[in-house]
Formats: sequence, C-alpha cells, structure tokens
Amino acid sequence: MSRGARRAGAGQGAAVAVQLLVTLSFLPSVVEAQVTGVLDDCLCDIDSIDNFNTFKIFPKIKKLQERDYFRYYKVNLKRPCPFWAEDGHCSIKDCHVEPCPESKIPVGIKAGSSNKYSKVANNTKELEDCEQANKLGAINSTLSNQSKEAFIDWARYDDSQDHFCELDDERSPAAQYVDLLLNPERYTGYKGSSAWRVWNSIYEENCFKPRSVYRPLNPLAPSRGEDGESFYTWLEGLCLEKRVFYKLISGLHASINLHLCANYLLEETWGKPSWGPNMKEFKRRFDPVETKGEGPRRLKNLYFLYLIELRALSKVAPYFERSIVDLYTGNGEEDANTKTLLLNIFQDTKSFPMHFDEKSMFAGDKKGAKSLKEEFRLHFKNISRIMDCVGCDKCRLWGKLQTQGLGTALKILFSEKEIQKLPENSPSKGFQLTRQEIVALLNAFGRDTCGTS
Repeated sequence: MSRGARRAGAGQGAAVAVQLLVTLSFLPSVVEAQVTGVLDDCLCDIDSIDNFNTFKIFPKIKKLQERDYFRYYKVNLKRPCPFWAEDGHCSIKDCHVEPCPESKIPVGIKAGSSNKYSKVANNTKELEDCEQANKLGAINSTLSNQSKEAFIDWARYDDSQDHFCELDDERSPAAQYVDLLLNPERYTGYKGSSAWRVWNSIYEENCFKPRSVYRPLNPLAPSRGEDGESFYTWLEGLCLEKRVFYKLISGLHASINLHLCANYLLEETWGKPSWGPNMKEFKRRFDPVETKGEGPRRLKNLYFLYLIELRALSKVAPYFERSIVDLYTGNGEEDANTKTLLLNIFQDTKSFPMHFDEKSMFAGDKKGAKSLKEEFRLHFKNISRIMDCVGCDKCRLWGKLQTQGLGTALKILFSEKEIQKLPENSPSKGFQLTRQEIVALLNAFGRDTCGTS
C-alpha cells in the first residue's frame, strides 16, 4: 500500500478505518513491510488492490451507501440465540440500535415484499400466487390442504438450498428497518465472555480446524507463546476450499476489528461520548510484534475477503443489468440514478485484471466436490445463526449484515449457470436475490473497501 494511495483515499473522504491507518505512526512497518506482495491462493498483489480500490471503487461505493435503497436494512435483532442460553442484552447505552420510524421509510421499500425490487415486480405478487395455485392444481387436484401446504414448504426448502445464510423473516413483527447511516459500526464497550464465546464458537466449531491442532484459532484467546507464522503451517495442509473458508472468516473478523479500532469509544464527558481512532487497540490486534506475526496475516485475509466480494459483484452484474430491476424506492429519479451508479460500479469490477478464480474450488470428483460444497455452505450458514447470539444490538446488526453480505457473495459465485440463464423481462425461477441480500452485499463490500483503501 503506497503512502500516496493512502493519502488519496483519505482525501476522497475515506471512512474512519482509512483515517486510522493513515494516522498511525508505526503504519509503514506494519503495512508496507509486512502486508505486501502476492496473496496466497490467488495471483493478485496487494498494491494492485489498493490502487484499484482507492481510485475506482471506493468513491462510488461510498455514494451508493448513502442512497435510500441501500441505507435502510430490515433486520430482526430479537431472534433468540439457537445454541446457548443468552447472557442478556448489553446494558451499555451505545449498544442500542435506533429503529427507523415508519414515516421515514421510502414508500417503495416498505410496500414491497422481501424479494421485489422493481415497481413492476411489486405488482406481480397476486399473479404469482395464482400461478402457484395453478401449479398445485396441475400436480394433483385431489391433494388435501395439508398436502398442499407441505408441497409449498418443500418448494421453500428447495429455494433455500443455495442460501449460505439463515435469512431473517422480514414479515416477522420483530423485524424492523434500520437506517445504517444513523447506526454506524463502532466500538461500544461490548466485550468479555459473551463476545469471546461468539468468536470461539465460530473459529473452533466451524472453521474446519484439524484435530491435530490444539491451540485455539480464536484471536481473542490467550496466547500460548507460539510464533504466529509457524503456527499457521496447519493451514497449508488443508484443501483449498477449507483454506478459503478460514481466510474469509479471519478477513471478516479483521474488517470488524478495523472499524471498531477506527471508531472507538475513547471517553465520556458530561454524558457525551467521544469517538475516534484508538492506536493502542489497533496495535494490540494487528501489530506484528504484539501479535507475534499474526496481525499482518489477519490484514492479508481482509484483502482476500475483498477479492472474493469483488469477484461476486463482477459475476452478478447481468442480474442487475436487466430492465426488470430498477432498485425501486418510489422516487423515480433517484432510483434511476442509483441503478446507473450501481452499474458503473459493476463495470469497474469487471475491469479488475486479477480476479480470484472460483472455478478452482470444488473441482474434484463430482460426488466429493458436491459433498464438500454442502459442508462449506452449512458451516457458513451456522455462523450466520451464531450472529443471533451477539449480546450488543449494534454489534449484532453489523455482524448479521456483514455475514449476510459475504454469504450472498458466496451464493453468487456458485450460481454462475443460473445467472447465465436469467430471463431479461421476467423474474428468474433459478436465481433470485432478496432486497435484504442486495443491501447486505453492497454494504458489506463497502465496509471492506474502507478497510483496504
């Protein structure tokens, strides 16, 4: 990462994570000496990513996140933890998420169902219901109501087979719209055993850790004195797919930590909190000396995460290039501008010359590859469910969004055939994205562009 590129990124209004990186006096030794060169498992170098992101992607993605379609995210923060008895929600006031009043939500967003994103599509729900009823009648007109309901459940189950995340039911009374711009990701003071248990469950139970490795993978676990680089030799013994999985989770964790370090609760004076970069915390999590060499590896995994999501955006472009998709909010002029901006971003992603090759994954014998892909999917889906165990509402909000964004990216990468068969002027039966997935994908990618600028 060149100093010039860092200054340019900051000068273009880069988010607080970038400001943190630029202001750290020890940064050159961390980034320029340690986080450099070609990333493992791909043919892309870090300098190329930095320059591409700083000058092409970041300025546009920042504008996109401010558009109405992408700033309102519907989420259920009250779903119970499915794995252990909850410790109770965080009582720190800064953990609170302020839901968006009904009057503030654009009419086109609150009127649409979860997988409708155009004005035309919002008017086709009744037709689809009739079509579904006709299909049921064609199968067997003597089916009982109970059997018909079971058939619909099977259809829903089939639809969920390409999902890498446990999606919130947007029809639930507990699901609320949140204005992401008014509820920024930052360090709220949430820590301790609750946070440790969440990340420990993610790393130890879901990251394909070999039985021969005894040291915890969780960076929050107490260090046992091993050198970080030598410890990670176990990763080289895994297949590509399992290495990718670990790097994505590590990169996601690094992205979250960068934003927490950049927007940290420093002090509170007369009831007013003061937020800003915490250099000491950054060093604790990423400095090569303090982390025994692990910190730079974590930052490299953030770049790897960025590459995966960048590749997904380049692959999903045909889905949004169709005339049926117009990112409907009810404001025709803004909707048209938003789609134009999004398509410009897609064009930029296509121009990147060193994309990750997802075809190198799950490329063995068909039966084994299919089994491994399903295991990969279910592990990630499990992690998305763990996000409902986070005790801080603001941390849960951003954890769910970024996990869903990455899950959507994975869904896209492994749906190439379905995307190629998309009809131009009608909804696809083979590949669909809900508005929730679209918003999560672009906002999650936006978080990572901040971290890599």
